[in-house]
Amino acid sequence: MQKNSDGMMSRLLSVGEVAARSGLAVSALHFYESKGLIASIRSRGNQRRYGRDVLRRLGIIKVAQRVGIPLAEIEAAFATLPQGRTPTASDWQRLSQLWKDDLDARIKRLTLLRDHLTGCIGCGCLSVESCPLRNPDDRLGKEGTGARLLEEI
Repeated sequence: MQKNSDGMMSRLLSVGEVAARSGLAVSALHFYESKGLIASIRSRGNQRRYGRDVLRRLGIIKVAQRVGIPLAEIEAAFATLPQGRTPTASDWQRLSQLWKDDLDARIKRLTLLRDHLTGCIGCGCLSVESCPLRNPDDRLGKEGTGARLLEEI
């Protein structure tokens, strides 16, 4: 049993229960725990037990990953949350605001890619001055002569 935010006792969840309720594999739960994104305690029989707050944290992880937030950024955002408490709607609003500018920039890049992709398929160059996808604003030309593209791969 674990005390919840009201001071009441709530039953801890086994790793199997968390996996079933979150839709994640047990191995994913172990991975997220190894990264410090979720936490468990050990039972007397050395089995993992999770507080119910872990379900909300896993929900946030899944949504953030779905929109392309890197795990390192999720980890940094979670470091600002108190442990052992279910993240609230205001916590989520604060976290999502942290990611908004990055998502807006990605959307802008993807929109540019989508809008220029059809025209580039026919030329096949993807590196000349006029290619807005491979060499936007002739960035490579401004860096001087010579091959530099292999360094980015």
